[in-house]
Amino acid sequence: MDQMEKFINDLLKINPNFNVEIIKKAYKKAEDYHKGQLRKSGEPYLVHPVEVAIILAELGMDDNTIVAGLLHDTVEDTSYSQEALIKDFGEEVALLVDGVTKLGTLIYENKEERQAENLRKMFLAMSKDIRVLIIKLADRLHNLRTINYMSEEQIKDKCRETLEIYAPLASRLGIFTMKFELEDIALKHLDPEAYYDLVSQVKSKKRQREENINNVINEIKESLNELKIQCEITGRSKHFYSIYRKMKYQNRQLDEIFDLTAIRIIVDNVKDCYAVLGVVHTMWKPIPGRFKDYIAMPKPNRYQSLHTTVIGDNGDPFEIQIRSYEMHKVAEYGIAAHWKYKEGVAEDKEEGKLAWLRQTLEWQKDLNDPKEFMETLKVDLFSNQVFVFTPKGDVIELPAGSTPLDFAFKIHSAIGVKCIGAKVNGKMVPIDHTLKNGNIIEIITSANSKGPSIDWLKIAQTSNARNKIRQWLKKENKSDATDKGKEMLEKYVRRKGYDTQLLLKNQYLNKCAKNFNLSSAEDLYTAIGTGGLLLSKVNSILLRYYHDEKQAELIRKEKSEQAEDGKKKVKNTEHTGVTVKGVDNLLIRFSKCCNPVPGDEIIGFITKGRGISVHRKDCVNIISMPEEEKQRFIEVEWDQQKENMSYDSDIHILAEDRKGLFSDLSRVCEDMDVHIAGVNAKSAKDGIINITMTLSISNTGQIEKILKALRGVQGVADVYRAII
Repeated sequence: MDQMEKFINDLLKINPNFNVEIIKKAYKKAEDYHKGQLRKSGEPYLVHPVEVAIILAELGMDDNTIVAGLLHDTVEDTSYSQEALIKDFGEEVALLVDGVTKLGTLIYENKEERQAENLRKMFLAMSKDIRVLIIKLADRLHNLRTINYMSEEQIKDKCRETLEIYAPLASRLGIFTMKFELEDIALKHLDPEAYYDLVSQVKSKKRQREENINNVINEIKESLNELKIQCEITGRSKHFYSIYRKMKYQNRQLDEIFDLTAIRIIVDNVKDCYAVLGVVHTMWKPIPGRFKDYIAMPKPNRYQSLHTTVIGDNGDPFEIQIRSYEMHKVAEYGIAAHWKYKEGVAEDKEEGKLAWLRQTLEWQKDLNDPKEFMETLKVDLFSNQVFVFTPKGDVIELPAGSTPLDFAFKIHSAIGVKCIGAKVNGKMVPIDHTLKNGNIIEIITSANSKGPSIDWLKIAQTSNARNKIRQWLKKENKSDATDKGKEMLEKYVRRKGYDTQLLLKNQYLNKCAKNFNLSSAEDLYTAIGTGGLLLSKVNSILLRYYHDEKQAELIRKEKSEQAEDGKKKVKNTEHTGVTVKGVDNLLIRFSKCCNPVPGDEIIGFITKGRGISVHRKDCVNIISMPEEEKQRFIEVEWDQQKENMSYDSDIHILAEDRKGLFSDLSRVCEDMDVHIAGVNAKSAKDGIINITMTLSISNTGQIEKILKALRGVQGVADVYRAII
């Protein structure tokens, strides 16, 4: 039997109704075009698309999806053209293949930008046909199964991306069989020590756990037989990544996890589900707060089941899940379990379950920064959900942490912009109140409402609400505040003598926004433009992030120079003018981030292999240092016998860019007998020049005098001692 026959036989064992002829045709195309190509494992490349097709078949996908799975890499990686694909297999297959294809021909500035754009394209393709994502998930699953042949860095990157993006997407579609395997493989490579330790712990108690499960199953069967309820009962262990997360993030031991062992009871209908629940609660005592009714309130991915945790006869807790056969099918295969293309149905009620996808496509159009897109994607799509009710009893799903504002905009934009308050369970609450499962929400509106303010961007937690708020502000000509805020911050930073390109990086701005409960750099600018934030406070936070990065660079530099400096160690008092209390014969160096001089309050930091680094006590790097690092502080003091020594100190000057400026500045230094050790200058577009002068200074008194003198030079707007 050749490889194609084996593949076809495997498919027909899964589903004997597949269109064999069209699948054979696709197999031959893939075989021809991938001929001579090898995977990193050394095996023929064809193995990959074949395995992807098998995974898709196991999910119950249709003929065209299997064909697209076989051909998903041909257009990108071979000479097979999109036009030929359409001619051979039609527009539908071509759409699926194109949606899965990566953006390999485009060039991006960094890996994050490439990842964001790949996902944008995939989401757009998903909006046309959700099978694109299912193929992509199958592709990722097989790649993870064979990931050992990649480099260590590639393995880490792929596994992190899997946990952050693809496993949550599988969860959104309700394909838990795939989600669990993706997560476990990723964990095994990202934290192998924890993974294998967990496997060992679980395995050591396997026999006892199986015995307990069998006893429970027999007891339940006996009780349900008496009531003539037909059922199928199985036991299962929680998958490793789920256990790992609970142990790590909830700081729990393995024996403290209630649902490590679960009994699954599958019955014919919803009525029997609740009947079984009643029986179970009479047999064992339920743990309060551990009952969840996902039948009445399904999860966003359509998952339905009853969950309860009870105390067993031996005192150990265990979870029981109760569902119908139909629910179980959905729980295992998600949206693939009710595929709208089976039997040629063009429209399906399941489309409503993908509302989250349409919302994603709506807000992602307004996000230009890749980092912001990725962060918002993770928060909006993959966060836990809360289920609340309208006064009429309709269930509304929102991300955990949502507020009445998010609820209002979810109902309708007109309700959101007119919102002036809310009632939760009949009681008035502020619009920043955090909603909880089961709350009944009533939004109070007023025709006289002034509409959203910039502060609403701090309160709203969902991208949908924030997007609607921004649209309203723009319509009311209030969004000019964004441009105004950006201009204000840039001018402030320049006036303080900092380089805007260094300080106003997107990575700093987005982190800074989160300090003020804002979602993005755009919201940060808007808040500044409307007067909601002090420029000085924003600037100080940006400086902290800048210094964090610079400190990391210094540490890396220290390590690389460690060997060289080890040869140059001298007694501390011979050159530096600083002594370490009670210690002698140490290498002492002045930090470049704050350049202390006599008169400054100083502190020493014990570096790894490079002696003592001396900082000013008000140095941002010292103030923001993690608590565990502060244990390496050591008392130091200026050596009074070394008063005639000089020290480099950076002075920043903000001035009008005019002819003769440098000559005037140099003359001031010369008149005060201050040596200029270096000069760096950069002109700005607004006629302002930023100058950094490195001066040889003996003490803080001399610094104050030189600063005062330099401020008197014509055109100088500001002079201050450098902090970066």
